[in-house]
Amino acid sequence: MHDGIFPDFSRTDPGGGNDFFIDNPSVAGVDEAGRGCLAGPVVAAAVILPYRFSLPHLTDSKKLSPQRRRDLKALIQAQAIAWAVGLSWPREIDRLNILQASLLAMRRAVDKLKVPPQVLLVDGNQKIPIDLSQKTVVGGDLSEPCISAASILAKVFRDRLMQALDRRYPGYDLAGHKGYGTKAHREILKRKGPSPLHRKSFKGVVCKARKERVNRLPGL
Repeated sequence: MHDGIFPDFSRTDPGGGNDFFIDNPSVAGVDEAGRGCLAGPVVAAAVILPYRFSLPHLTDSKKLSPQRRRDLKALIQAQAIAWAVGLSWPREIDRLNILQASLLAMRRAVDKLKVPPQVLLVDGNQKIPIDLSQKTVVGGDLSEPCISAASILAKVFRDRLMQALDRRYPGYDLAGHKGYGTKAHREILKRKGPSPLHRKSFKGVVCKARKERVNRLPGL
């Protein structure tokens, strides 16, 4: 957790060197939300924080309450040098696969930054297909403030988007489960089948019984 002014440990190179953030003043943290969901887009965010900031309780978005995430979102957007989000929608996810779609959403977020970054810190172990110096950081949403900030912006943006999409696709409780594969969500899929917002390539989205019924239709 990162409280108050930029903590000392974040001034060191995630790969082991010193004065990383002093030598690279325009460092963007990049993270995504919704990668494992059955429905909705994967949303990525990129954030460039100033060398000094005040973001009490900043940490991985998954460890924060919804209200704390919303409060931090406002603070991050007010203090960030630049921030942006990028999306990949279900049809693209099904066509590319979720890994490539997630990396594409990350690239879109980076491309939209109003201040071009010099270096990227990317959560996880996969680099973004972009011509920029970058470091991957496993668990970066816990250890790197700029990645923590990106994880919060991506999560809050996606949650609000799923609430809006719930009105477009009623009956799936998208506002409740946010597209994650909860037991209730899977039961709805068994009854109703997938909506246009669902990722058809994901296991459990198109149930076996429904596939068999469709395959038995005349002419199919």
